[in-house]
Amino acid sequence: MSYSIFLLRFVDGEVAALDAERFRRATEPYVVVGGPEEGFSQLRAEDGGEADLYHERHGDGGMDCVTATHFARGAMFGVLARLAAALGASIVPQDGRTAIFHENDRRHLPAELQGDAVVIAPTEEALRAALEAG
Repeated sequence: MSYSIFLLRFVDGEVAALDAERFRRATEPYVVVGGPEEGFSQLRAEDGGEADLYHERHGDGGMDCVTATHFARGAMFGVLARLAAALGASIVPQDGRTAIFHENDRRHLPAELQGDAVVIAPTEEALRAALEAG
């Protein structure tokens, strides 16, 4: 895909820190270049599909956002969906509807994202469908 998606965790409409240790554990099996300390990770999924992740650490081991770019269709969608679920994050495409994993998460989104948000399972198929429906 030629656009970006953002993994953001929201609490009461505000961006909240993502857990850097959870990020490391969830991405470690897929990292081919970089890592949490470098602010960049290139991931490769089991089908060979790749994604570039940008992530800046903040404060006590947290991150504000993970940005995924240049990601392949296929198994990488599943990797990104599972990563977002592990982080308790919403998936916010640069254009399109926000994806959340539980209806309860909707109330934490900023007001402008709540109405169009879609609840998905943390799977390749569900994320692909959500992004394609845009």
